[in-house]
Amino acid sequence: MHHVSSVVFPDTYRDSVFLMKISGAAKGMEGVEAVSAMMGTPRNKELFESSGLMTPTVRDARQDDLVVSLRGREDAVVSALDAVRAMLSDTGPRPGAGAAYRPRTVIEARSAAPELNMALISVPGEYAAYEAFKALEQGLNVMVYSDNVSLEDEARLKAMAAYRGLLFMGPDCGTALIDGVPLGFANRVRPGDVGVVGASGTGAQQVMCLVDRLGGGISHCIGVGGRDLKDAIGGTSTLHALELLDADPATRVIALVGKPPGPRTTELLARACARLGKPVVVHFVGGSGLPGGAANITWADSLEQAAVEACLLLP
Repeated sequence: MHHVSSVVFPDTYRDSVFLMKISGAAKGMEGVEAVSAMMGTPRNKELFESSGLMTPTVRDARQDDLVVSLRGREDAVVSALDAVRAMLSDTGPRPGAGAAYRPRTVIEARSAAPELNMALISVPGEYAAYEAFKALEQGLNVMVYSDNVSLEDEARLKAMAAYRGLLFMGPDCGTALIDGVPLGFANRVRPGDVGVVGASGTGAQQVMCLVDRLGGGISHCIGVGGRDLKDAIGGTSTLHALELLDADPATRVIALVGKPPGPRTTELLARACARLGKPVVVHFVGGSGLPGGAANITWADSLEQAAVEACLLLP
């Protein structure tokens, strides 16, 4: 007989990478058929319901609570929930003799390691903008992995970053590769001369992998968030990323991929790309090319063609 049981961790947040880890571990246990680990938001409760994992415990959870629900043989579900509790309680070194100091805020981290120049924000969306503002005030470049940041907050954050000359990646930026350091979900690719600007995380990852497969390599991949090319944002992070890659001696060709930009942003991108001193390959999924016909801009009809054109343009 199938048994469904759930556990709620009040006022607890873990990012999606960690949740996939514990879900995979629980589902790999004999007798467990299905696992779901999500925050207790109304939308997520609908997903629990549709997957047959709804229980009164899930129904009573608040949106700031972490919820884990499992289905399977009763004894297996009980054991798996015990394992989940153990994984969630294991948060690393505790205060005490020999324990490593772990800053709890951006300001504490900046004070402890003033040489740091980037903050990766992964908290519930309602708090992400506040934490990103604090990071920018500390003079840090920012990658916001979190989603559910309002468009208005995104516009304000990116305007603040541009004013301070700081790079802002995100929100909902799931992948980046900066100076060979992978951030978020990133593929292992060889270093090289192609710099990628991605307003589509999956598109950026595909181009990186294809360039690698074709024998090329990646200097940087800068994710800017899926809404950056909307006219409400105006491509603020994309324009900055293009400038950075143009000035980067390790980058010889730039690939720009994303969803189709708004009309005003299209014009901004066309002028910005035409000013660059390096060739730029452009692909907007389901869109068309940039106006103006600048000699250094190559339009690609697909992500595959974007990777091929980038490799062909390498000296």
